[in-house]
Amino acid sequence: MLHRTSPLLAPLAVAVLMLAGCASADAGTPAASPASGGHGAVDGAKEMSEPPLAVVTIDPGGVVRQLDLLDETVAELGDVPAASRASTDGRHVFADSGDGLAIVDSGRWTWDHVDHFHYYLAAPVMLGQVAGRGPATVATTSSSTTGSTGIFFAGSGEAVLLDTAAMSKGELVERFRLETAPHDGMAVPIGSYALVTQPQGGVAASVSIVDEDGMPQPGAGADCTDARGTVTTRVGAVIGCADGALLATLVDGEVELERIPYPEGTTAPPATAFAGRDGRPTVAGPAGDQGIWLLDTRARTWTLLAVDRPIVQATAVDDEAQHVLALGADGRVLVIDGTTGALLAQTEPLVAESLATDAGSPTLVADQPRAYLNGPAERAVYEIDFADAARISRTFETPTSPALLVVTGR
Repeated sequence: MLHRTSPLLAPLAVAVLMLAGCASADAGTPAASPASGGHGAVDGAKEMSEPPLAVVTIDPGGVVRQLDLLDETVAELGDVPAASRASTDGRHVFADSGDGLAIVDSGRWTWDHVDHFHYYLAAPVMLGQVAGRGPATVATTSSSTTGSTGIFFAGSGEAVLLDTAAMSKGELVERFRLETAPHDGMAVPIGSYALVTQPQGGVAASVSIVDEDGMPQPGAGADCTDARGTVTTRVGAVIGCADGALLATLVDGEVELERIPYPEGTTAPPATAFAGRDGRPTVAGPAGDQGIWLLDTRARTWTLLAVDRPIVQATAVDDEAQHVLALGADGRVLVIDGTTGALLAQTEPLVAESLATDAGSPTLVADQPRAYLNGPAERAVYEIDFADAARISRTFETPTSPALLVVTGR
């Protein structure tokens, strides 16, 4: 059952920090400044001629640093409460402390027009914190300037929908805050709606559709036993279920839910996390100890790729060569043929020490044509040219442990 509660926002101890003189503010070649309100532009942002990509890391003490991948300068953005995990919509960084969600605007984003793109650079901002209890699951759309951002706090069972357009202008505005029974759930935005998990026996068992004011849509929803893992692709929003995935798409402004079942007779464990290159239809996730699941949301199909070793993470590049990247439990990055499952290349064990200790969680992020991996124990961030025999193209040493990593500017 959903219950509405009043919005509650708590400021960070560091309040609002604007970095007007960021060292990387002139990276790339600026084009003419765009008019506000169009093509993903925001007042004060510069339009760029190429993506202003950056790696954002958070150390164990909560210090947030941003590495400009064009000119290799580093800016310290501020502090957040010590976080256990981080995610991004390509612009905003969401740092989960287990007692609220801190949000940082990296000041870098891409507006996707499908057939062309617009790139923007602005001053980064420490936006503040959304209050909540327990681990926070964040679900975003493909836009960092429009629509909504979903947050679910497992400890309190609260589903929160933030106004992404307001967030892109420096404000944290809750469209709704709904109460359910505490569980490891999700609030997944799509169009002017959101999918909110409903528990049974403390486990997510179904999905309801609510509008952006938090009002349930009568009769709208679907069963989704043990719902875990969500991602938004070019096609729609995905939620993982024990028997497959729910794909939510917009048809004439309304949400349609479609079930994509696992192949008949499969014994591989379900995917509980999904990752892929931004703007592509195919995503990947570990299939327990049996390999990697690939979900093609355009074709509505699953493919199981056998891998010869335990996998910690997997992500689909979904490029012309159908590359799939994986982080092995031995600390190596694997480059796999997504059509045959053949191992094409692998790195040395870059983050073996991190995986063997509790220094932090290495995160593998795929872009085109590079991938990025943090080594918390190794105090390094690796840039990997996966199309060139998994060559390490750059290694960035860090002053403290890069415990958490996201890539912004896409």
